[in-house]
Amino acid sequence: MDGESSWINHCLDETVREFGEFDSFSELNDEGNTEATAVSVDLILPDDLLERILAYLPIASIFRAGSVCKRWHEIVSSNSYAYDPTLRKWYGFELPDIKPDCFIASSCGLVGFMDNDSRSELYVCNPITKHFRKLVEPPGLKFSDYSALAISVDRTSHVYTITVVKSKQVPGNFFQWDIAIHIYDSETRMWTTPLTEVFGGWRGGDESVICDGVLYFLIYSTGNGAPENRHGLIAYNLSSRFSHSLLNRSFIPVPCPLTCGRLMNLKGKLVMVGGIGKQDRADIIKGIGIWLLNGKEWQEIARMPHKYFQGFGEFDDVFASSGTDDLIYIQSYGAPALLVFDMNQKQWRWSLKCPVTKRFPLQLFSGFCFEPRLEIAP
Repeated sequence: MDGESSWINHCLDETVREFGEFDSFSELNDEGNTEATAVSVDLILPDDLLERILAYLPIASIFRAGSVCKRWHEIVSSNSYAYDPTLRKWYGFELPDIKPDCFIASSCGLVGFMDNDSRSELYVCNPITKHFRKLVEPPGLKFSDYSALAISVDRTSHVYTITVVKSKQVPGNFFQWDIAIHIYDSETRMWTTPLTEVFGGWRGGDESVICDGVLYFLIYSTGNGAPENRHGLIAYNLSSRFSHSLLNRSFIPVPCPLTCGRLMNLKGKLVMVGGIGKQDRADIIKGIGIWLLNGKEWQEIARMPHKYFQGFGEFDDVFASSGTDDLIYIQSYGAPALLVFDMNQKQWRWSLKCPVTKRFPLQLFSGFCFEPRLEIAP
């Protein structure tokens, strides 16, 4: 199973409910012989109308909506499918019972999950053996404005490292953000916080990855710079723990104006898939590029041909992308179509059609890659 990878696709399933009709709000409470003074509109909306309303929310907010109540959770609940790139087949796949709005990171057979509410509840799981471990909460603030999760497994010792980069706005100052790096060691089962720093004009986000002992994470402009410079990259050597070097000295510019960036570890090298922004409107996507980081210089590997870009239909400024070994997967949140790029052959191709189809406007799709391994335990 070494060298193979799978793409897990979460498709938000549709649920159907039946509600009676009411002539007035007070009728809802007639059985108790008391007139209702306040009624949630949610109670009298049919599912299809509620789905249309929720569909206007940003993608991240739609995932969070699943924690509001049982009904909303069922509307945005997910089924999972795995794509095998070797056999080019989709399989039904059961993931651990996790919330639909988790942050996910993977490495060498293990997958890390971090909840999107407190961003302090973390699990490590082997999706093949179904074994999992709940980690102790990382130190520092329980709630942060932004958090980025990454995991790295040593292929020889099977020891793993997890990092969480937390970013919180300095009270009363939109341009200053506290950024802290928390590191978990599976040998000691303890967290350390080797570095905290205040950034001016930049904040952290939710995109990070570990490559060859170096933690990389994207930072985002808070609006005081040029519009085309909306993203940047920070590199932090995990072996230099408790050093007093400044993070902002390791700043690496992105290769061009981006609408979003997705970081991944491909055979120990940092690869970024980014939405290329228009020259006059950097927040509007015009294409997708793939870059490899050599030292502090970006090498362009490929740009998505226009026919594939058009094949997604309506493409958002942000999208899902992940990869492992030599394969990169790109997917629109609004459709199950999955595009694969082979780094070795420099070829683009569509995956076999996903078993599910989009059935209602709210239905969203996201995924991640993992390497199936039986011998690695969390």
